[in-house]
Amino acid sequence: MTATNGGPTGTRQDTVAAVVRQWQSVHPDLDTGPMEIIGRISRCAALLQQAEDAPLRRASLSRPEFDLLGALRRTGHELTPGELARETFSSGAAVTKRLKQLSERGFVERRGDTRDRRVAHVRLTDAGRDLVDGILPEQLAYETAVLSDLEPPRQGELASLLGELLCRLEGRLGALRV
Repeated sequence: MTATNGGPTGTRQDTVAAVVRQWQSVHPDLDTGPMEIIGRISRCAALLQQAEDAPLRRASLSRPEFDLLGALRRTGHELTPGELARETFSSGAAVTKRLKQLSERGFVERRGDTRDRRVAHVRLTDAGRDLVDGILPEQLAYETAVLSDLEPPRQGELASLLGELLCRLEGRLGALRV
């Protein structure tokens, strides 16, 4: 049996459920079902960003900086700033700014392309590789703790559903823009 907000009966009401109830009272003729999903995804993302990732914070790294370092580490080779932007879903300007900061801290190095001086190649330094390799296990443990209230089968179900949604959104991104 489910409650009117789409969640199981007897579960704690979250802030999105309250927002949905308010909208339903103002516009009872509208289907607020999508709001229950998109609103919760947005709220979860905002709360996770607000809390910041404890291991990253201790290393004085932002999530976007770690994402850049992680992209270089997991691909195992040099990337151009454009490739890093695509890998991390960031703007070129944001990547340039982050790379400058990470370079100043000794975590990445840039080198020019021998054939095209407009192209730069970025690689991790030994310090950058050590930083990522040191933080990753701790970061994964932190993320595991964040998800610990969900049983592993539920986590798998959530990951699968979010993966399906993400694939659909990535495939339709151009069609969704107005």
